[in-house]
Amino acid sequence: MQSTTYVCGHRNPDTDSIVSAMAYASLCNALGDNGYVPARLGQMNDESTFLLKRFGFQPPMLISTVRTQVRDIEFDRPPRLGGSVPVSHAWEIMQENPNLSALPVTNEDGTLFGMVTAGGIAESDMQTIEVPVVRNAPVFNVLSALEGHIINREDDVFDFISGDVVIALPTPGEGLKGVKEGAVVICGQQEDVVEQALQLKASCIILCQSSLAEKYHGLASQTCIITTPYDAWRAARMLYQATPVGRIAKTDELVCFHEDDFLDDVREAVLQSRYRSYPVLDREDKVVGTLSRYHLLRPRRKRIVLVDHNEVGQSVPGLDQAELVGIIDHHRLADVQTGYPVFMRNEPVGSTTTIVATMFQEHGLMPGEKLAGLMAAAIVSDTVMFKSPTTTPRDRRIADRLARIAGIDLEALGREVFSASSADKSASVLLKTDFKEFHLADHKLGISQITTMDSEHMLKRKDEFLQEMEKLKEEKHYDMVLLMITDVLREGTQLVFLGDKEIIRQAFGISQIEGDSVFLKGVVSRKKQMVPALALLWG
Repeated sequence: MQSTTYVCGHRNPDTDSIVSAMAYASLCNALGDNGYVPARLGQMNDESTFLLKRFGFQPPMLISTVRTQVRDIEFDRPPRLGGSVPVSHAWEIMQENPNLSALPVTNEDGTLFGMVTAGGIAESDMQTIEVPVVRNAPVFNVLSALEGHIINREDDVFDFISGDVVIALPTPGEGLKGVKEGAVVICGQQEDVVEQALQLKASCIILCQSSLAEKYHGLASQTCIITTPYDAWRAARMLYQATPVGRIAKTDELVCFHEDDFLDDVREAVLQSRYRSYPVLDREDKVVGTLSRYHLLRPRRKRIVLVDHNEVGQSVPGLDQAELVGIIDHHRLADVQTGYPVFMRNEPVGSTTTIVATMFQEHGLMPGEKLAGLMAAAIVSDTVMFKSPTTTPRDRRIADRLARIAGIDLEALGREVFSASSADKSASVLLKTDFKEFHLADHKLGISQITTMDSEHMLKRKDEFLQEMEKLKEEKHYDMVLLMITDVLREGTQLVFLGDKEIIRQAFGISQIEGDSVFLKGVVSRKKQMVPALALLWG
């Protein structure tokens, strides 16, 4: 089975994060490495939403964690039994599949009714030795277990069989002495026993390997007469196994798991119980299989490729439980660690999408017209229309080539990109849309960036932003919270800050700062200008 590999960017994804994941998954699938799926770790911003709709793409799937789940392991998928199925059928399945220690019994809608185990079947069978009684065994079950046939008149109808079970051995005298009305009589070539059983109004007579079936065929009687090819001993044992499996299934204190449950939580629950097998349910509580302890030993982990980041704090939760197979990034090397070699491509360019587009070129592939347009837009977005100091000549060349493939004008596309953001959203949403956390020396800070073509309009909401920044600072215990309102037309950033004003003054060489904001001419990159300046100050 082809395993899925999730390609995902960072939390609070920007357009480059979304598009590079989509493009790399497309490249791998085109090369025959099927199973690559683009994913995102948060809600898309207005710019990304607009661009995907503009070029006709659906958003990547949203994932919240890559912790190993029950669905990731190859648990057993045994037959699911209805409660009316005879015990004999459940036993046959277990004999054919020795690794199955239990079978799920379901309701008509597929939800869990109970679990039947080999031990439960054996216990029920042993009890019949002490109390040889059959209670309301469905006739269909009995006929199936005995491979038998009813020989009564066709008009005689029987639904259930109940009564004390008696095996009538060939003995001198009365063969059914002491037998009460309503008993189930098992006999062979004993006509006198059959006659006595009919007189006693037995509930059922089972003729074992007997030619008497010809004599009593078509008899009208309230006693059900069944003929079977089994001998009396085997017929008696199989008769008990005609009991509906639902009657012996364990239905109370069941421990079950869902496909979405995390494996470390499952292990804890398994350690606190003593069962050998546990039912697995889907989101609708329908039974999909069973798992045992040995399934938990070497689980199959989710495969992950990281794009546009290599920091644990910006990556998907549960990364330590996943199999990291690759990293494609254009940021500084951070703290993602592996215990084995992985494919890694980290280049000093303005956009991760530029790297992926280069990989298309290296493999002699050309993205489709729509994907090429989307990739060009991602490069324009991340390089701030090629005004970011992270921009390289390769970014411009690749974007030009992609624009030609897509048949679009790059400058017009840039205007579309930076006009797409919605300023009517709440300050909290705008602040968190492109927010990243950084650890520099012993300082912890959060930096948000809003790229716009009208910074003056955004600055009118400064008090709203500062209020939300204060909440974030207290909640996350940040030393500083910064908001970069980057103006594409002015080629600079209006920096709104919450923290020590002197740090900002020294980091950016400003003689004097009035209030809680300052315009930084030429500063448009969080990665290459904002963070390095603070890191240099703090050592």
